[in-house]
Amino acid sequence: MAENYTLHEDPRSGNCYKIKLTAALLGLPLETRQYDILKGETRTPEFMAEVNPNGRIPVLQINDRFLPESNAACWYLAEGSALIPEDRFARAEMLRWMFFEQYSHEPNIATLRFWLQFVGEANLSAQQKAQIMAKRAGGAEALELLDGHLSAREWMAGDAPSLADIVLYPYTHVADAGGFPLSDYTNICAWIARVEALPGFVPMQ
Repeated sequence: MAENYTLHEDPRSGNCYKIKLTAALLGLPLETRQYDILKGETRTPEFMAEVNPNGRIPVLQINDRFLPESNAACWYLAEGSALIPEDRFARAEMLRWMFFEQYSHEPNIATLRFWLQFVGEANLSAQQKAQIMAKRAGGAEALELLDGHLSAREWMAGDAPSLADIVLYPYTHVADAGGFPLSDYTNICAWIARVEALPGFVPMQ
């Protein structure tokens, strides 16, 4: 049976964008259904009953099935394509960086971008304000690690672009909005240009 894809998303989200970018690079048609997370539209009883009981996006809908978690959705779309390396070690290295993105990168860089650009520092809770310095340190450490890794290679895993590059690109290329000057990381800047030159590339909204 042919598969139809619908992305339940907020277009401001890098986690949502990485799925759109994966589909674009693979030439896969992808419909979108948009929600405003600042208005709590993913926390309604209808959304949680019909789309994701966890009340979060992105969710990739495949016909009548629903797949939450951005990196799982990217894997689903890319399985069997050149975005997943054939070499066993390169494939494991790709997964390493995908786990790193969700554990060490996104919680710091993406969170600060969201707080500062969309919520506003003046509107943060006392608990959130108390986390800013730790997240800034964690984000800088993640970017330094990426920059060092890219000092002697063009792509994150193996010799060609993979899902590791696709999932790390969204929040890295807008890191300035979270207070992380990308001009400090020359290898990352060169890598960003390579990702943006890939055939089929689409920019983040």
